[in-house]
Amino acid sequence: MNFSSKLLEDAVNAFASLPGIGKKTALRLVLHLVNREVDTVDQFGDAIVKMRREIKSCKVCHNLSDEELCMICRDARRDHQVVCVVENIRDVMAIEDTGQYRGLYHVLGGVISPLEGVGPSELTIDSLVQRITNNEVKEIVMAISPTIEGETTIFYISKRLKDLHVNISTIARGVSFGGELEYADELTLGRSIVARIPYQRQE
Repeated sequence: MNFSSKLLEDAVNAFASLPGIGKKTALRLVLHLVNREVDTVDQFGDAIVKMRREIKSCKVCHNLSDEELCMICRDARRDHQVVCVVENIRDVMAIEDTGQYRGLYHVLGGVISPLEGVGPSELTIDSLVQRITNNEVKEIVMAISPTIEGETTIFYISKRLKDLHVNISTIARGVSFGGELEYADELTLGRSIVARIPYQRQE
């Protein structure tokens, strides 16, 4: 791809560095911005920079937040005795879109995957255990993608929680085994949350 402007080339390369965006899509986006008012492009750029500099990780659930506590953790109308454990922030958004869940969340930051060098210490499992120990949590909902790594993670967490007085459930298998939670349709995911089942830990 030949460019008549180094500035244009740098902007295209910047967009193309984002996941899922190729050079042609990047060029289309950059040319769109070139044709917009400077003030509009300034607002776009400022929003990205401000987000990156000021966004925080919720100190309780590890969701993204503008403050130390995210809006979900601060919401007194939600059920604070139920915590839904998910792999990542996209899963929180997917479950929220169903409108079927009114408890809190805990974002692990991934799943246990020895082949990829991800062990329990790389995830927020310790803070989950501490959170249950310090608060009156009655149920943990394991909304983790039904993959081998996901099942391993659920098993490990259940062992860590076995001596605590908390019920553990998993989402119903409306979400197919091997599927990614964030790609499940809202109806299926919503029903899976509502129809969650007790988790039977294998010794």
